[in-house]
Amino acid sequence: MGDLLRIALPLTTWLASFSAIYGLNGWLCAAGPQGVAGRGILLAAAAAALILQALALGWVLKSSTPRLRMLVTTLAVVALTATVWTLLPGLFLTRCT
Repeated sequence: MGDLLRIALPLTTWLASFSAIYGLNGWLCAAGPQGVAGRGILLAAAAAALILQALALGWVLKSSTPRLRMLVTTLAVVALTATVWTLLPGLFLTRCT
């Protein structure tokens, strides 16, 4: 079970951070014009998501076998890249009207 969790964790944390950031963005837009304070909240949430990804990468690297370690590292790098790639439009291009 531990190996399966290590394999699934990087992409699961990407999915959770993607959903949380876009959900927070929608919630802030529904609350009214966000301005600088809302942008700061989104940037803090994105930084927290990236830190969570890095912590998950550190945890999954404690795998026992080298083959599993390589697989999990690859998935973690893909998930971290996907996190940055999918959060950039939401952070810098979103305008609430």
